Amino acid sequence: MTDRSRPRPGPPREYRFPHFTRHVLSNGVRVVAAPVTKLPLVTVMILVDASATTETAGQYGVAALTARLLLEGAGDLSGAALADRFERLGAIIEAHANWDVTAISLTVMRSRLREALALVRTLVREPTFPTRELERAKHERLAELLQQLAEPRTLADDRFTDAVYRSDARYARPEEGDPASVRAITHDTVRAFHASTYAPAGTTLIFAGDISEHDAFELAANMFTDWSSPPAIRPANAPDAARTGRIVRVVAKADAPQSEVRVGHRGPPRTVSDYFEATVMNAVLGGLFSSRINMNLREVHGYTYGASSAFEWRRGAGPFVIHSAVKSEVTGDAIREILLEVDRIRDVAIGAEELSLATSYLDGVFPIRYETTSAIAAALANMTVYGLSDDYYDTYRAHVRGVTAEGVLRAARTHLRPEHLQIVVVGDPAVVASPLETVTGLPVDITRPDEAALPL
Repeated sequence: MTDRSRPRPGPPREYRFPHFTRHVLSNGVRVVAAPVTKLPLVTVMILVDASATTETAGQYGVAALTARLLLEGAGDLSGAALADRFERLGAIIEAHANWDVTAISLTVMRSRLREALALVRTLVREPTFPTRELERAKHERLAELLQQLAEPRTLADDRFTDAVYRSDARYARPEEGDPASVRAITHDTVRAFHASTYAPAGTTLIFAGDISEHDAFELAANMFTDWSSPPAIRPANAPDAARTGRIVRVVAKADAPQSEVRVGHRGPPRTVSDYFEATVMNAVLGGLFSSRINMNLREVHGYTYGASSAFEWRRGAGPFVIHSAVKSEVTGDAIREILLEVDRIRDVAIGAEELSLATSYLDGVFPIRYETTSAIAAALANMTVYGLSDDYYDTYRAHVRGVTAEGVLRAARTHLRPEHLQIVVVGDPAVVASPLETVTGLPVDITRPDEAALPL
């Protein structure tokens, strides 16, 4: 008789993150090198402390525009000429800014690295910010914001952060700027932002790929030691200042067949001491397909195709958010079930099977995330931005396996705060408002999409 029982997993194989070393140039530029010789490729990632949280009020979006415009002209080269040079070198070049950093990423064959990195040095240090390209980028961002008014998912995301954070907090506004701030950005605004934030002391070069540590440090020194500028300026603000109390808000989409639902509040920063317990707790609550929220809303009640939760990890206290799209007529019921699941994971410790499922998944998928030079460079960037220990990736799986049910319960009670959960629904107020009042016991604030898009 054939044994059809499921095979038992063996012990996990040991994983070692690629070895890397650090160096600091005489002008303060930090260098990290991780030799990986599988393929003749090198990824260089340049991190600059020029993030959305370094912007001043009224200039929100300038970090993203500045990063984008780096590729539109530098030194004596136009954007088209830069693109042609990188293409001839077979290089992949990208630049973007987020809440925590600006990142310029280059991937190229080892034999073309020096020439390609020289171009990157020019666009980082000598961008020209052509006015025509700036205006084009602004128009594209404004068109994107206008399009979002008709897109329930992005509209719900935007209105959720506005509900979680105070109106004067940077996190309350879109990462790439709102209509008023984008329109106000000028050529002088971009140049001033670059001059005040792109500086050696706030820059890190990460090399991952077919290059020795010695060659990486020597190349960095040849390219960037002569760079001098004033220290980067960071404004004194509170990007993550949260609202108090609870908001129940409906962004009106008349006759909408379904509702986009967001429930959450300000979460912890990435550097929180119980990060692993919080990560496992979220996996059980809403981070996996088999999570409690998804099984409840999808499998038990048939309210949705999917529901999930996540901590948006940042240097500051980013949001914790539960999100789903549900049929309009069950919006109130879905919110009730979400609130019940939040209460349940705070009330009683999870079982051994749930704990094992979450930790086994997080443990098992971890090694396959870092198989390319770009993924390794991104991991080192993550380590740099958040100040993680040098053995973070080598000890990650052990930390995950070490999480206990009691630790998950403590994390749930610490980081899930039912009294501060903000509820935002993009949907038909004629259908959803009354059930939301019944479920929450709170009045519902109804706004229109055009009102929601305007700066407060």
